[in-house]
Amino acid sequence: MSAGAIIMMIIAITVVWGGLAASILLLRRFPEAPEDQD
Repeated sequence: MSAGAIIMMIIAITVVWGGLAASILLLRRFPEAPEDQD
């Protein structure tokens, strides 16, 4: 693999896993309130 491909792969992995980690932390700080099902 070329250096450019490796850099792009690292960026893509960082974006995906970083977004996942950020969403988990956000939900831990501000849990969703259960909505009433009427």
